[in-house]
Amino acid sequence: MNIEQKQQEIIDDFAIYDDWMEKYEYIIELGKELPLIDPDKKTEDRLIEGCQSRVWLDASIENDKMKLTADSDAIITKGIIGLLIRVLDNETPEDIVKSDLHFISDIGLQEHLSPTRANGLVSMVKKIKILALSSLAK
Repeated sequence: MNIEQKQQEIIDDFAIYDDWMEKYEYIIELGKELPLIDPDKKTEDRLIEGCQSRVWLDASIENDKMKLTADSDAIITKGIIGLLIRVLDNETPEDIVKSDLHFISDIGLQEHLSPTRANGLVSMVKKIKILALSSLAK
């Protein structure tokens, strides 16, 4: 499945829910399903700046694909980074850099987040793209 197909799958998943309380519950469930980051990777240099809660992101390259893991100390934030990982994990750095993550606006996520969480979402996307870009430069 490519980035576009994964985004469509998320859009379809969110279409099932009628209101934002149900959508928040779904995001929280996604956070609970996020594979745990290695505790040794929860270091200061892996914290995403610009997030109100603490979000750790680790990226590595395996077989020319980016492997992403993350964790957060806030359940909604953990679900949000989980959505991003669901779309971008196991994709090439080049595809990640070029990706247009339209699913965020298509499901109305950004407009239903507090301003600080919305800023955190932007910071998460930026950090993932910066990591992908830096891996291309190597």
